[in-house]
Amino acid sequence: MSAVKTSQPVALICGDDEFAIKQCARQLHRQWCEELGGMDHEIIEATVSNSSEALTALARLREALQTLPFFGSGKVIWLRDCNFLGDERAASASDVTETLNDLAGELKNFSWNNVRLLISAGKVDKRKTFYKTLDKIGTVENFSGWSVDDRDWAERAEVAARAAVRLRQKEISEEALAELVNRVGPNPRQIDNEVEKLCLFAGERKKIEFADVAAICTRNKTARAFALGDALGDRDLPRLLRRLDEELWAVKSDSKKSEIGLLYGLISKVRAMLLLKEMLREGWIKPEMDYNRFKAQLERVPADKLPADRRFNPLALNPYVLYKALPQTKKYTQDELVRAMDLLLRCNQRLVSSGLDEALVLQETLVQIVLPHAIAA
Repeated sequence: MSAVKTSQPVALICGDDEFAIKQCARQLHRQWCEELGGMDHEIIEATVSNSSEALTALARLREALQTLPFFGSGKVIWLRDCNFLGDERAASASDVTETLNDLAGELKNFSWNNVRLLISAGKVDKRKTFYKTLDKIGTVENFSGWSVDDRDWAERAEVAARAAVRLRQKEISEEALAELVNRVGPNPRQIDNEVEKLCLFAGERKKIEFADVAAICTRNKTARAFALGDALGDRDLPRLLRRLDEELWAVKSDSKKSEIGLLYGLISKVRAMLLLKEMLREGWIKPEMDYNRFKAQLERVPADKLPADRRFNPLALNPYVLYKALPQTKKYTQDELVRAMDLLLRCNQRLVSSGLDEALVLQETLVQIVLPHAIAA
């Protein structure tokens, strides 16, 4: 992560990617301090829990701006980790809003000779006067977080992981990189932490391999959800039911997770295997154990032969997800996968419209999918 490139004396670094914001702000602060020299730099902590604390932080900021640096040296002021520029409770207080508006007017007319102001914050309300003023007189850098719903989150995660590896003077194989991203998911901070672990684990070796990732990298919530789909793809009923129990337990403690969410993940897995079956039938891809060669095959698939709807377009999926699902397609016939989609659809209807126990509905559906049709019927 490189620091913000700015010739302006004011910078706002904000967004919902906390890790990137902190890293970038630290780099810019260090850069400005080195450029200006002197010992008069100030850091004002701006993480508050109420409007009174927000007003105190703003008063300290005003005081810092009005206190000139000694001996003609420069001064860097960092309002750090500010959490009252968005829609937080402290930000909505009328006295905080009024103070921010007054401060915006002062910043417009401030003489920035040898003084620089850095503000790092979470989400910021772009409609407010204070943000508009900072955007006009300085530089604003917004770091958006990653989400599994983002089309390119895996690619962005791979870029960040590869950069973190190179920063530590090492290399990583494509398969190891894909497995790392698959295990960690859309979490920049954890990716950096796992890269640090991998580089230490590799020791004097220059290149990080798949076995290194498998040996020491942890699986987060996203990866555990993939594990449920992998157990279904492997047609391993005991492991599938264990993974389902783990996910159902997590649903109870995580308000962002639900039984329907688990079901949609399973639907996505079966759909991926169906799409791969069709691509194999068309001869667009061939069974391939090497991840790089598999990705190269995907790049040669004729895009005009694929549906525009992303839900049915295999190239819209993460290549590593398809790579992991490719050998699993041998475990199901085309008819079995079509039947699985029908069972999952009926499961969806039962979860939404009936009062049946969600865990039992999911378990019954998965047993019907995994067991041979003659036994499950």
